[in-house]
Amino acid sequence: MIVVTTFAELRQARAKLPGPVGFVPTMGYLHAGHISLVEHARRDCAGVVVSIFVNPTQFGPNEDLASYPRDLPRDLSLLEAAGVDLVWTPTPESMYPPGFQTWVEVAGLTTPLEGAQRPGHFRGVTTVVAKLFNAVGPEKAYFGQKDAQQAAVLRRMTCDLDFPIEIVVCPIMREPDGLAMSSRNTYLDPQQRQAATVLYRALSAARAAYDQGQRDAGALRRIVRETIGSEPLAKLQYVSCADFDTLEELDRIEGRALLSMAVYVGKTRLIDNFVLE
Repeated sequence: MIVVTTFAELRQARAKLPGPVGFVPTMGYLHAGHISLVEHARRDCAGVVVSIFVNPTQFGPNEDLASYPRDLPRDLSLLEAAGVDLVWTPTPESMYPPGFQTWVEVAGLTTPLEGAQRPGHFRGVTTVVAKLFNAVGPEKAYFGQKDAQQAAVLRRMTCDLDFPIEIVVCPIMREPDGLAMSSRNTYLDPQQRQAATVLYRALSAARAAYDQGQRDAGALRRIVRETIGSEPLAKLQYVSCADFDTLEELDRIEGRALLSMAVYVGKTRLIDNFVLE
C-alpha cells in the first residue's frame, strides 16, 4: 500500500494503478462501515484508492472540527489489511490554498433536512468531493447509505457536472444492537451509548407499521417522535418521511421513501435512516 500527501505524489501513484479504479473518500477514524465500502470497491475494481481528509469547510462554527477523532496510524493499518492500493492524506493547506474562492453548490436537494440544520455543510461536501474526484479520477466512488442526503446530493452533482464516475451507495453497517456505525459514537458515555439505541428502535417501529400497510407519512413520523420521546437522554432535532429522490416531504407514501432523523444524545448529534420500498 502506498501512502501519499501531495497532489504530485498522488498523480504519480495513480497513473500506475490498474483500472477500473474504485475510490472511497473518508474523514478517517475508520470503523467497519468504512471498511465495508473498501470491500465493495475491492470486489468491483482492480485498483482501490482511499482518501483521509477531515474537511474543514463542511463543519459549522459551533461544530466539532477541532475535537473530531483522528488516528491515522490505526486507519492505515486497517486499510492495508483491507487490501487498499493507495491512500491519499492531503492537508487543508493544499486543498484550500491562500486565495481559494471557488465553490460547488447543488441547489434544491441541499435545502431540507441536514441542509436546514447545518447551513453551508453541503457546499463544503460538494466542493471537496469535486476536488477529490478531479484529483483521483476514479471510475466508481463508494458512499454509505447512513448519509442518505449526502449520497443524493453527490449523485446529483456527479450527473450535473458530467463526472464519468458511478456513485455506489452501500448499506448501513450497524452494531449488534442496531446503532448505525459512526465515528461520533465514540463521544457517547456508556449510559448515552445505551440510550442511542432508541434511534434504531424508532425506525424499526415505523417500518413495522409500514410493513403492516401504513402509508400515511405523518403517522410514521409520529411513531418516530413518540419512540424518541420515550428516551430521556435523547432529543429529536427532526424526523422526515420524504420522497427518496427529491427529498420532498410526503403526505402519503406511494413509491420509495426515505425515513430519516437527527437526534441529540447528550451533546452528540446522531443521524440514521431507513429506506421504505
